[in-house]
Amino acid sequence: MTRMRHKRNHHARRDISRAARTRARKLDADQIQESLNNPEKLEALQNPKELDVDKAGLGLFYCVECDRHFPSQKDQLMHMGSKLHKRRAKKMREEPAYTIEESLRAVGMGVDNKQRGDKPETAPMQA
Repeated sequence: MTRMRHKRNHHARRDISRAARTRARKLDADQIQESLNNPEKLEALQNPKELDVDKAGLGLFYCVECDRHFPSQKDQLMHMGSKLHKRRAKKMREEPAYTIEESLRAVGMGVDNKQRGDKPETAPMQA
């Protein structure tokens, strides 16, 4: 007796569709760096004045670099010692985030200072 081969139904779309979800979207790098560079905003995120019932730990235990809320201080401290957090914090500290101007220049929509060379103008055709 031979084993019957199974039909392949898996099309490897699961991870792509999960990545495209927006329900649990994290902050982008430029938004996180803005929060880290602004002392008032950083203070408001780390020590909230009001409790938020929708967030884990009522919004009290928050990691700014990773944009995550934790249910307890023990969990937050455990996260702070993890390799994942250290990698993310180092990246936020050392690499500047992309700006809108930089992304526009990357696609060729930046300011044109005629650095590509002037094209010779064609003379109008005479009739």
